[in-house]
Amino acid sequence: MATVITMPRLSDTMTEGTVAKWLKKVGDKIEEGDILAEIETDKATMEFESFNAGTLLHIGINEGETAAVDSLLAVIGNEGEDISKVLNTTNESKSEVASNDVDKKEEAPAKTTESKESATLPEGVVVVTMPRLSDTMTEGTVATWLKKVGDKIEEGDILAEIETDKATMEFESFNSGTLLHIGVQEGESAPVDSVLAILGPAGTDVSGVVANPKATDSSSTKKEEVKEDVKTTTASETATTQNTSSTSNGRIFASPLAKKIAEEKGINLSDVKGSGENGRIVKSDVENFTPSAAHSSVSATTTTDAVKEASSTVAAVKPFVPAGEVYQEEVKNSQMRKVIAKRLAESKFTAPHYYLTIELDMDNAIASREMINRIPDTKVSFNDMVIKASAMALKKHPQVNSQWKEDAMILNHHVNIGVAVAVEDGLVVPVLKFTDQMTLTQIGANVKDMAGRARVKKIQPAEMEGSTFTISNLGMFGIQSFTSIINQPNSAILSVGAIVEKPVVKNGQIVVGNTMTVTLACDHRTVDGATGAQFLQTFKAFMENPVTMLA
Repeated sequence: MATVITMPRLSDTMTEGTVAKWLKKVGDKIEEGDILAEIETDKATMEFESFNAGTLLHIGINEGETAAVDSLLAVIGNEGEDISKVLNTTNESKSEVASNDVDKKEEAPAKTTESKESATLPEGVVVVTMPRLSDTMTEGTVATWLKKVGDKIEEGDILAEIETDKATMEFESFNSGTLLHIGVQEGESAPVDSVLAILGPAGTDVSGVVANPKATDSSSTKKEEVKEDVKTTTASETATTQNTSSTSNGRIFASPLAKKIAEEKGINLSDVKGSGENGRIVKSDVENFTPSAAHSSVSATTTTDAVKEASSTVAAVKPFVPAGEVYQEEVKNSQMRKVIAKRLAESKFTAPHYYLTIELDMDNAIASREMINRIPDTKVSFNDMVIKASAMALKKHPQVNSQWKEDAMILNHHVNIGVAVAVEDGLVVPVLKFTDQMTLTQIGANVKDMAGRARVKKIQPAEMEGSTFTISNLGMFGIQSFTSIINQPNSAILSVGAIVEKPVVKNGQIVVGNTMTVTLACDHRTVDGATGAQFLQTFKAFMENPVTMLA
């Protein structure tokens, strides 16, 4: 069955988009999550992924062409399927595409999807569902409602901030009306497609819809409508996450990241001037905020007085007698933390882990790095060298670069290395695609870029998919050795410790040397002990003789 994909609305002000580049061509097989094209909006060029699988049967907008939002972008369906009826219907009337019997409205834009609910809905009523804001999202948590029941809603208004497993995003309305019902309260979680809110004319009775929301689905295609609605909204939310605004009722709006930073620094957002769109407060505003001189003066005076008072009473201090009370704080688990806990538990309890540890002589690596970094505009870290050595070793030992399936073992002959990055809410793993083909400097630049964007939640979901091997480095924290849990579906993860200066034996003499300990965690279903050991021997040879990585 053919699916019509329309030009998405990727920003709150977007009315048309330009196809900068098609990443797929007619006849290509499409999997859910594949990037179809790069689309240029009024604010940025963004990747547009497919939420459907099938064959790309038709491209409606060629590279370099511009078209209005909701225009026919592409058609996906079964190979060889006749889509002439779909194309004819689209050309006759755009509105008919949403209700056409062939495409079943699977790719209708958010506005059409919501406004053409089942006929059982009261006139003008729109059911807004929990969107799918990331490729791995199965449920969302409402962090903050920015509107309340009874408020007038305009198209483009931000309804709520929704926390996913990867970020907190603003969710805007694609419809106008009155907010009649809120289905998920602040702090509550709900599965994707659950009733999030209901909009409609003021005074409309929606008790029937609230009591039986599934009755509003006129056919099994309703879920597919929401699915594409979500994709369109997702990109829009991603593009506008850092934009916030203030309203006439005096409420201060700031991006979720700006709010968190302000809370950590003890900054009152009412004192901060926003530089974002319409005066909205963004991250940089909070980071660059300097309290007024008056506040600083008062603070300094108070601090000085406190120090004087403390100094004058030092002599009178009596022995301390503990008289405190037990104090605990309950911190609600974020969606990211929940997902991390679930996946790591599944990995630990389903994959039989075992660990291999080896010590490396890092003297040559230190000397080579110093020599490489003397080259102008060149900066290579030890972590870059570890990634490069791992990639080259994986090419020689593809069984370590594998994944387990019940009926087969998949040997990956491409090398995509995931690099674990600690972020505020947990851990993310950006992926370096085709790492073995990169130079040391290319590896360094890509890791720096993706790690930086991951920490401020600007990395795209597609950049964290497809790893075949993972590296976790805690050496910068002084940790000498540790073990990691495998990042499935990978079969192994390398834990990298700190470089330690200590006495070592060389040529029968005790001398000062530099060593580094690495531990390989392996899934015994795919990687036998001897295989893992051979991989580490190859990795050790590359690290101890870095010139071999430059060949």
